[in-house]
Amino acid sequence: MADPGRLEVLHDTETIINTYLHILQNTNSRWDYCADSRSLSLIPSAFEVIKKAILEAKARDTRMRFITEITKENISYTKVFVQSVELRHLDGVKGNFGVSDSEYIAISTTDTRSTGLGESKSMGIIIPHAVYSNVIEDVQQQQYIFEILWNKATPAEQRIREIEEDVLPVSTRILEDQDQIINELRRFNNRATKLSICSAFGGMQMSYKYLFDTFLDIVEKYKKGEGEGMRWIINIDKDNLDLVKVFLKSGIQIRHIKNMPPMNFGVSDVQMAVTIEKMECGKISESFLISTEPFYIEHFNSLFDQIWKNGVDAKVRIADIEEGTDLADIEVIPSAARTRELYLDSLKKAQKDIIIVFPTTNAFLRQHNIGVVQLAKEAADQRNVRIRILMPRHELTERLVCSLTERTDSDYKDNNIDLRYIKQTRLNTHVTILIVDEKVSLVMEIRDDSKGIFDEAIGLSIYSNSRAGVLSYISIFENLWLQTELYDQIKESSFRLEKANEQLKAHDRMQKEFINIAAHELKTPIQPILGLSQLLLSKTGNIEQYDELLSIINRNAKRLNRLSDDILDATKIESKSLELKKEQFNLNDVILQTIDDIVLGKRVNSGNLQLLYEPHDILLHADKSRIAEVISNLLSNAIKFTQRGTITISVEIDNTSKDDNKNWVIISIKDNGEGIDINILPRLFTKFASSHGTGLGLFISKGIVEAHLGKIWGKNNVDGKGATFSFSLPTL
Repeated sequence: MADPGRLEVLHDTETIINTYLHILQNTNSRWDYCADSRSLSLIPSAFEVIKKAILEAKARDTRMRFITEITKENISYTKVFVQSVELRHLDGVKGNFGVSDSEYIAISTTDTRSTGLGESKSMGIIIPHAVYSNVIEDVQQQQYIFEILWNKATPAEQRIREIEEDVLPVSTRILEDQDQIINELRRFNNRATKLSICSAFGGMQMSYKYLFDTFLDIVEKYKKGEGEGMRWIINIDKDNLDLVKVFLKSGIQIRHIKNMPPMNFGVSDVQMAVTIEKMECGKISESFLISTEPFYIEHFNSLFDQIWKNGVDAKVRIADIEEGTDLADIEVIPSAARTRELYLDSLKKAQKDIIIVFPTTNAFLRQHNIGVVQLAKEAADQRNVRIRILMPRHELTERLVCSLTERTDSDYKDNNIDLRYIKQTRLNTHVTILIVDEKVSLVMEIRDDSKGIFDEAIGLSIYSNSRAGVLSYISIFENLWLQTELYDQIKESSFRLEKANEQLKAHDRMQKEFINIAAHELKTPIQPILGLSQLLLSKTGNIEQYDELLSIINRNAKRLNRLSDDILDATKIESKSLELKKEQFNLNDVILQTIDDIVLGKRVNSGNLQLLYEPHDILLHADKSRIAEVISNLLSNAIKFTQRGTITISVEIDNTSKDDNKNWVIISIKDNGEGIDINILPRLFTKFASSHGTGLGLFISKGIVEAHLGKIWGKNNVDGKGATFSFSLPTL
């Protein structure tokens, strides 16, 4: 059986070094070693022994290859090794392992003295352990890994020349590891004597957190006459004022630009770095492109200089902000795409009011298509922004205009959205005007009104936050707005007159209907009273006969009395003079008494109809007789429209209201009768809504409930059988 080899963990430093030397002495064709930047200088006492073993192996024609990171700190050792072995440089290489044609060793090292940014001095080294293996699979795997690293590495001679001549290699890399990004940016800054940065506020926050000390070094070099110092371009506002002052105080030159490029970049005389991420709240970008390509460096230096020329000195900008005389920004925009971006962004940021003048119907349609109308509606609904719009009337826009408030009429005004029509000839303009919060204006010239696409129709635009300019456009708008006032007033007066005429006709019609119904209802109980009274006068008989006749007379007299009470109550409710006599009582007693009155009054056919109620003790402070009247009205209606089946009376407590600290009781009466006629449903609680009786019961019930600060409602049951009427009252 073949020897499978051995895998061993070594813990003694001397044993580890002896094993290392043993592998070197046994190697025949190859010895490949990969080490971090410290390994060449970690154990000075072993350096000469290892060097000797390497020379002996080389004398046996063994190919000797080493990979390490060559730095200023280890360059002296590197120069010694490069005379004996093939040596290559690899940025950021970590770990220490060697592999021959038959053996493999990985050495773990710990430096006991560290001096910032991962660089170490050759003092106090500990080798905690090492792993040795002559298992053929392990050896082959490490040989494969070494070949990959070797192919990526740079010849040592080139790297040594770069360090000694202080020349950076020409390369372009994308970094995505955050620690690597910070370390590389720090190295970037440490090499620079001239540094120019253009960034958003997030980039300045990130730099202050991780890189500010390197900026101070550049400024210090400049003070000593080395290089050109440091410049920064940023959009200065109230939010970043304090940090900008810190950078200014440190000696960094800063200028303000309103419209920043869509990227953050920094460029020196030998290197550049760029990211398109915003780095919000000072977070490190997840990716940076870093390059020493001369073309990139020249391009970004030229770009920075051009932006710098158009900038405003930071001290001037800060003074304007602190004095409340912020500089006005006026931008002439030739690009329709840029105009569209500003247009939509301004609508999204509106906090107080939005004014829009659409000069033509096509202007409205184009801007509706890019989301202007929807953004205006969201501003009104979600942020309580007041919207005022002037535009020509046209049938093509009627439906879209109505969608602003989801109403069916296009002539409207509500709390937040006010739209007025004006003749296109009065506008006498071919520009769309937008004014937001009385602070910014955007005036968009229409180049070709026949185009259906915004970008194709718009020509030059002017964006401004100049106070004088914005007020001028507001004045123009207000004059146009006032022109519509007289027309609206005439139209409103005509509309009101027509409405009043219709209401008079409706009132007259309802009054006639009520008189007819009331006359019929009054006649119904009067007839038996008169007839039976006459009969009693003309007859003699036993007392039982008289009791029955008197009972009928009494019942109809009560009905007549109730009818007259209803008419009086309806009048009081209309005149808001309904009086309540509140007292504390148990709602359960009122419900049970009402059920007893109905049962004793023989208004329930016990064979076909069943009343269900589960008693609940709930205390109320209300008008007991009026609440009983509401329950009686609703229960009587349920019985009237239910020939057979079940009527359920339920009571529940609702404590979910967020409007106040009260608890509410909800009383519901559910039947499985005919249900509510869909033609009556919209006017259910108005006078004379019902075709049965006077139609005053629900109207009076609503007045009583609302006088107690409650609500009443009715709806058909979801299963299509019957209806449920409910009302709420505050509990103690």
